[in-house]
Amino acid sequence: MSESTAVAAPVRNAFPSPYDQAPPAGAEGWKDLYAYNLVFQDNLRDVEEAKFWFCDSQHWPTVTKPFETIGFEFAVGCLGQYNARQLLIPTANGIEYRIHNGYVFMSPVAVNPEHIEARVPEFMRRAGHYFENWDSLLQNWHVKLRATIDEIESLDFSALPDMIPIDDVLSGKGTGAGTELLENYDRLISLAYRAWQYHFEFLNLGYVAYLDLFMFCKEVFPRISDQAIATMVQGVDMELFRPDDELKKLARIAVRDGLADLFADTSDADGTLAAIAAHQSGADWTQAWNDAQDPWFNFTTGNGFYAHDQYWRDVPAIPLGFIKDYIAKLQQGADIDRHVDALVAERDRITGEYSELLDGDALATFQGKLGLARVVYPYVENHNFYIEHWTMGVFWRKARQLSAVLHREGFWAEPNDMFYLRRDEVREVLFDYVNSWMVGAPAIGPSRWPAEVERRRAIVDALSTARPQPALNTPPEVITEPFTLMLWGITDDQIQNWLGKSDVPEGTLKGMAASPGTAEGPARVISTADQLSEVQDGEILVAPVTAPSWGPIFGRIRATVTDIGGMMSHAAIVCREYGMPAVTGTGTASVEITTGQMLRVNGNTGTVTILD
Repeated sequence: MSESTAVAAPVRNAFPSPYDQAPPAGAEGWKDLYAYNLVFQDNLRDVEEAKFWFCDSQHWPTVTKPFETIGFEFAVGCLGQYNARQLLIPTANGIEYRIHNGYVFMSPVAVNPEHIEARVPEFMRRAGHYFENWDSLLQNWHVKLRATIDEIESLDFSALPDMIPIDDVLSGKGTGAGTELLENYDRLISLAYRAWQYHFEFLNLGYVAYLDLFMFCKEVFPRISDQAIATMVQGVDMELFRPDDELKKLARIAVRDGLADLFADTSDADGTLAAIAAHQSGADWTQAWNDAQDPWFNFTTGNGFYAHDQYWRDVPAIPLGFIKDYIAKLQQGADIDRHVDALVAERDRITGEYSELLDGDALATFQGKLGLARVVYPYVENHNFYIEHWTMGVFWRKARQLSAVLHREGFWAEPNDMFYLRRDEVREVLFDYVNSWMVGAPAIGPSRWPAEVERRRAIVDALSTARPQPALNTPPEVITEPFTLMLWGITDDQIQNWLGKSDVPEGTLKGMAASPGTAEGPARVISTADQLSEVQDGEILVAPVTAPSWGPIFGRIRATVTDIGGMMSHAAIVCREYGMPAVTGTGTASVEITTGQMLRVNGNTGTVTILD
């Protein structure tokens, strides 16, 4: 065909290419901070632009420092291992990941349709074994994971001594503290990797069982809502809510024993705890507080993926502040309980209504799929406490100890500056430190790393000034990958919202109807857990994403709105369990809404209306 007669191909709506996006001013050279395999390569432009990438701000809402890539490298890698290699899920492989301008982007890897049928019997054999032996295997999982946590706890990151202890010399031990320090660092990294493999041992199966129920319901009940299906598995006893329950217990003891006045200034945590311990009626409260520390206060207001996440055990002012709020509500006569009985009643009502529409084999199949989903569903959230909160809390505590040692040795200016290095670079620094100690000569690192860390700090700060694109490149005609739909809420409608092509009226945002109910109130827009104290009674929480540990503030708010998240996201599950209306996956709510604006949140239709 000649040039004059060529017909231009239609151009589909697309997001920007990562290759056409310049970094913010001051962030030039940002790619040097990350490993080569984590960034888009110029020589692979054609390959990378052919893929659709979405920003996973649900798990990584802020710029990721070099050391913190451990989070998504280990987590997403292990997710893929279980999908593609361990379970052989017929329709789902793993997920590719890249860092772009400091943020994490993902692209699901499709299964070749020709391979799906061959994977089915392998998947049935492997998954079937877990489903048939769920309780015993899960019990064994707890034993394995606790042993891993204990092993991380046992690691010592102390400064190297002036001399090797005489007992080590006389006993013929033959090694020194430097060797042990290097070994402990290697173990720290490998144990974290082990824990993330345990994380997905049951999680993907939990999603599979729920998705199997979901697809069956959509087939036999064509008009059923996603929310109705989710309601069928709600109201279970989840350990993820245990930390919040401990706070309520402590608040009740404080009120009962006349300790409420001692919570006037919880920012002085040591002073508050000392005053309670010295009080004539403070013994029961102090004992309950100590009992809650391990494991339940291994809980972060973040999500466990960042070195700066604050854990209740390390920053006691955080749980004390939540307890203070609960005390105030109890004194006002408020109900602070999470009413599981009401959730169970609604679950049973909806399940009963749909069961009446079936009979024979269809009813038996429905009951079987529902029964399995209810057995495995608790793990979908419970794992979060054990891995992201407990395991990673211990991991970051040990990593900060190591960083502080190297800070005192002059390798960087601030105690936590190690996180501006990649984990392989930290290993090099440790060898430098150990080698200089061994030979009795100055280390090289203190003359190199302080300036380099400052350069990287400036780059990270510059990257943090810009919000990421919600997605990159051309989206597929139809989103079909099940985990992308259920966990992240990346639907065809969501993509149209991101592209500004939705048909919702001006002043209205559309998202996923994640938790039922309607509510009106003033907006409170927050972007980090540090702002939780700003949330006031009766407000509607608007955030890029929420964390399960934000549960204590649900007693203050009327509804929740997030930028990203599907029906199985943490925000959706937690809001349903707390009976809180929620709309997730709006894409831009935290940008388009400002604090103080009046909102109407309809968790039944998935709409958020700005009323002024």
